[in-house]
Amino acid sequence: MSEAVPGSLERALEATLFASEEPMSVDALAAHLGDAEKGTIREGLAALQSHYQDRGITLVERAKAWHFQTAADLAHLLRREKEQVRRLSRAATELCAIIAYHEPVSRAEIESIRGVQTAKGTLDVLMEAGWVRAAGRREVPGRPVIYATTPEFLQHFGLKSRRDLPGMDELRAAGLLDPVDEAYGLLTGAEEIESGSASGADDEKV
Repeated sequence: MSEAVPGSLERALEATLFASEEPMSVDALAAHLGDAEKGTIREGLAALQSHYQDRGITLVERAKAWHFQTAADLAHLLRREKEQVRRLSRAATELCAIIAYHEPVSRAEIESIRGVQTAKGTLDVLMEAGWVRAAGRREVPGRPVIYATTPEFLQHFGLKSRRDLPGMDELRAAGLLDPVDEAYGLLTGAEEIESGSASGADDEKV
């Protein structure tokens, strides 16, 4: 610390800035500390800034106001990766399964398999998750958009390729195949994948 500035003032400045929720100007600090001389306040701030320059937090001046902040080279230590767990609705789960087993597939084809209309928001959820993408257009009248899964879908479910998707027998054995789903043919593409005749084979993605 600088000997030209009383240590008690430096400590007072340090405590004040540490406790303050907002950066403080020299005028505000002088008023807070009993109308201390502004020149003395500036000297104290300079001494504190020098003291903290190589520490984990530093004293900085921004727009004529002073505050403590994390040292720039350590900011990454305070960032937290937060994984948000999101549960898919039944409709989104069905949609994801249909696309995975039947891709590339259009919205009309999805609705034909499900037997109900598909809400745009349901498809958006899968696209925002990065699991589904628009994969071009079907060369038929109207040229509807077709959808396919993404590499992120494979990574999330631990699959090397769509060939690793479980087949019908595996789904039944694991108790993951709802009788209603099976009756409506939601996962009939599993049989095609098992036989190697799936319309959405990896090398056919647009």
